[in-house]
Amino acid sequence: MVPISLELAQRVSAALEVAFGEAGARVDPLIRLAQNPQFGDYQANCAMALAKQIGAKPRDVAGKIVQAIDVAGLADPPAIAGPGFINFRLTAEAVASRLQSIAPVPKSGPDSLGIEPATDPITVAVDMSSVNLAKEMHIGHLRSAVIGDCVARILEFVGHRVERINHVGDWGTQFGMLVAHLRAASPDALSDLDHLAVADLEAFYIEAKRNFDVDADFAEQARKTVVLLQGGDPDTLAVWRGFCDESLRHCRTIHDRLGITDLIDRGESFYNDVLATVVEELTQRGMVEKSEGADCVFLDGFVARDKKPLPMMIRKSDGGYNYATTDLAAARHRLRELGARRLIYVVGVPQKHHFAMLFAALRKAGWAGDDVRLEHLAFGSMLGGDGRPFKTRVGGTVKLKSLLDEAVARARRVVKSGEEAEAGKRPVLSSEEADRIAETVGIAALKYFDLSHNLTTDYRFDWDTMLSLEGNTAPYMLYAYARIRSIGRKAGIDYTDLPDEAELLLEHEAELKLAKALLRLPEVIATVAGDLRPNLLTDYLFELSKAFSQFYDRVRGVRVIDAPEPQRTSRLRLCDLTARTLRVCLGLLGIDTLEQM
Repeated sequence: MVPISLELAQRVSAALEVAFGEAGARVDPLIRLAQNPQFGDYQANCAMALAKQIGAKPRDVAGKIVQAIDVAGLADPPAIAGPGFINFRLTAEAVASRLQSIAPVPKSGPDSLGIEPATDPITVAVDMSSVNLAKEMHIGHLRSAVIGDCVARILEFVGHRVERINHVGDWGTQFGMLVAHLRAASPDALSDLDHLAVADLEAFYIEAKRNFDVDADFAEQARKTVVLLQGGDPDTLAVWRGFCDESLRHCRTIHDRLGITDLIDRGESFYNDVLATVVEELTQRGMVEKSEGADCVFLDGFVARDKKPLPMMIRKSDGGYNYATTDLAAARHRLRELGARRLIYVVGVPQKHHFAMLFAALRKAGWAGDDVRLEHLAFGSMLGGDGRPFKTRVGGTVKLKSLLDEAVARARRVVKSGEEAEAGKRPVLSSEEADRIAETVGIAALKYFDLSHNLTTDYRFDWDTMLSLEGNTAPYMLYAYARIRSIGRKAGIDYTDLPDEAELLLEHEAELKLAKALLRLPEVIATVAGDLRPNLLTDYLFELSKAFSQFYDRVRGVRVIDAPEPQRTSRLRLCDLTARTLRVCLGLLGIDTLEQM
């Protein structure tokens, strides 16, 4: 099913060429959703731009476009408003026929809801989560993991091949300290590294750092361990691998709980053997200059505060490498070995300058050509209710596990209050069912709340808003889905048994409004996949849910279960399409649905 906005754009483009020849053919139709529904569903804003180019009046230009356009089978005759806006109102017949063409839920594989896959699928590498193995995951990792997973799901949904990469910090001088501390604190564990267990990575790191700072002998041992590690000493590498594996087990537990799968844990150590090659390749391309003994790349447009060229250091004066070198090596691997044509880095706003330099270096080196998209998907911080960085009561960083546990505990209380309110009206949930629902609702609430905000801005974390059954929240969406499933049970039907050939009748204003909202899904998905803005998808779900609430309201909407035929079947099909859309879209956000709440 072609997005309506694209179909309109094609028709307006054809009219522009007919009415204005070559000048019209070069103009973007500028199709947008109508800002005021009373004037229509979509509008074309191209008349003003073309009028300026050819020296004509915008309304005259709009009039010629309207005379030349063919909207048969799609919309009512267009109307001109204001300085030259062209408004289109979709016909009920056109909306119904397009929804009618959506295939039933397949017996196997994902439900595409009629959205056609990309005609030119590519490989996309999504750099997400980016955990430092020296410590446990904290709330700072939530946004990268959740946003990255959502972006990956959407890109896969539209047909692209996605590599989810957890760029793990597992190398560097601090690991000498950690390995030395592991040897000193848990010597017995060294004989069985496959079963190494560190209960609290954060406490382990703090203890190792304290020893390093106050014990000169330990500090010296740690420095010697770094030399052994970087030199490839087998025994030291074995201990290091054991520690990394244990750290990754902690990370995978969190990722599994968040529903993040297919994540490739690829440490900085993976690229260690090619760092010298990276520097050599850049040197051969004439990009490397010496600056105070270090090898640096200078890129056009990057200057320091004193207006002097800003160096991108890729090899220190002592011969060591840094994260810029590793990032170059990682990008080179993704472009050459994985064949990626879109690199997405889901990293906080503070790293904006670093990625700007990284992308410029990749372009200058010729590793990323014009056919490659390089994107820093920057995100803001999660703040506490006071507008300050989210911290524990004692001022420490909140562990992500603790945040998830708290979300589930609070969701459990919401589930309990709901049970008490519905006492006697429905079967009592078992303890296991209530726990499962609480886990789903709690995790969903965290993820949805995060994704519903504009990515680049900071946002204030608020438990009450996040877990509310009203507004643009996960509980509201989950309840909307469960409600529709309940309607099917009350109607005594299985939605999959509804006849595909049954005609959709859009006679009531509420029916047509809901149907038009359903029809917008392809363009929403296309926009989110292109611009990487998950909050557009949550906004869409909220509008869809509100449209369904109006549709099912006995005063503002229509009868469904007790409606006469053929309206009953038509309206149940609208219910089913809405539930399917909620389930698919929530799935793209990484959220599981519930049959009942």
